[in-house]
Amino acid sequence: MAERRVIFFDIGNTLLFPNRAKMLAPISNDRHPTLERWQALERRTKREFDQGMQSGRVDHGFWWIFHTYLLEDLDWAASGRDGLVQRLVENTQNSANWDQLLPGTRAALERIRENYLIAVISNADGKIEDVLSRCGIADCFESITDSGIVGFEKPRSEIFETALKTMNARAEESLYVGDVYSVDYIGATNAGMQAVLFDVAGAYRDCELPRVESLEQLETWLRE
Repeated sequence: MAERRVIFFDIGNTLLFPNRAKMLAPISNDRHPTLERWQALERRTKREFDQGMQSGRVDHGFWWIFHTYLLEDLDWAASGRDGLVQRLVENTQNSANWDQLLPGTRAALERIRENYLIAVISNADGKIEDVLSRCGIADCFESITDSGIVGFEKPRSEIFETALKTMNARAEESLYVGDVYSVDYIGATNAGMQAVLFDVAGAYRDCELPRVESLEQLETWLRE
């Protein structure tokens, strides 16, 4: 295995997290799920979505599945549910609503970049660099590859290949850090890269896969 030189990061649920108040604006505040419940829904959705992706039978996108489960969990009336799911999905796909930065994120990125070049590969709406700038971490990265700009989404190999070219890097010397097995881990490894799952919600704790639950754990994993 080539020596690791470049680390590419996913953004959503890896470096930036949902502003749930903004995403769930169509639902009254008193019905918003707790973080614990949100993460339980995330774990359930990842299991179903990954199985669908692996079998080639995906009827809906990740966030459609997630928000459908959310409304079921809230005992939301079935009539008109699809329209509300669509509004929630649109809010979730708006990169401006991913603006929650965990404490210590910038400091951890600065420590990591002492030993590696770091960059971004994100399925987004063409505006993720603006969001990263507002959150104060855009300048940590050598390049930012946004699917909304390049025209390919993970797990398509083209988006990984585009990002590698921006860094003048070879796949075998690169690591990808992302949170969804069927999109991030499979996409990166199919492109010839190494990969580790960033698993804050604990969806993959029972899987025999490289995984971390924080940037601090990633730093330890990199040293090992």
